[in-house]
Amino acid sequence: MKFATMLLLATAVSLTLSLPARSADEPISPIKPAVVKDAKLVELGKKLFFDPRLSKSGFISCNSCHNLSMGGTDNLKTSIGHNWQKGPINSPTVLNSSLNVAQFWDGRAPTLKDQAGGPIANPGEMAFTHDLAVDLLKSIPGYVGEFQSVFGKSSTIDIEEVTRAIAAFEETLVTPNSRFDKWLKGDKKALTPTELAGYELFKDSGCTACHNGSAVGGNTFQKMGLVEPYKTDNPAEGRIAVTKEEADRFNFKVPTLRNVELTYPYFHDGAATTLSDAVDTMGRIQLGKKFTPAENAKVVAFLKTLTGDQPDFKLPILPPSTDKTTPPKPFD
Repeated sequence: MKFATMLLLATAVSLTLSLPARSADEPISPIKPAVVKDAKLVELGKKLFFDPRLSKSGFISCNSCHNLSMGGTDNLKTSIGHNWQKGPINSPTVLNSSLNVAQFWDGRAPTLKDQAGGPIANPGEMAFTHDLAVDLLKSIPGYVGEFQSVFGKSSTIDIEEVTRAIAAFEETLVTPNSRFDKWLKGDKKALTPTELAGYELFKDSGCTACHNGSAVGGNTFQKMGLVEPYKTDNPAEGRIAVTKEEADRFNFKVPTLRNVELTYPYFHDGAATTLSDAVDTMGRIQLGKKFTPAENAKVVAFLKTLTGDQPDFKLPILPPSTDKTTPPKPFD
């Protein structure tokens, strides 16, 4: 019995030593599920997120550029705005955006609430104004009643309430339970040997210097092209647009790598069509490393394990317009 017990213990120790370390020292941490504090506020925000009437054309909603069926993006190099205008930059995913240090590639919006009002009034995006959007909502009894239910009878609907509701909904769009999260929590079978090798390569190459934390990025601004310049015809200059500091030129918010297999194309200019292309470019210009095809495939395999549970909810039924509601102008 003693020999059998010792043999079992030795086997257990051997198996433990053969597994990659998983501890509090890992640079990536699991995503926690969203906690809904005000269900009515979130439901109102969901309706506003999907409502195209907040645009001049009556055609573009928040979901147009941040499609929740497509990883919270539009999968376009740059987004399409009012009258088919070509957007200036790639739309970052709205998934897990509450974990970002700030919003937009240049971080010009400190919070989700600040970000929510931007596209509505941008002439190249939804091409409305905040006043027109508020007036439209006030013309719809269903919205008036819902705003009063959420914000109190004194609510008369203003842009602060609108953006607060949209932000509350967006805060719920987290994607926990990826296979990598399960591995972090101790599920030894969650990842394949190739995926584990990709993670070790990801760490050893220095990728986690920028891509770390629960969002695997999104928490710092970094220069695009540390080792060699990044060549692009996109006019975006990065964080300098906000700070006016020359040192911030071409500094962009590090994108989250959560659900990255769904959020192609990549980079602020959408120039990397595939995940393999993105890994190759990042290795070269950020790390000074040329990944072999086999190494690239391992890193890509690891990155695909970061896809978590996607938002799953009943689509909202929007309250109908009335005779007082401003009609859309899609061709102006």
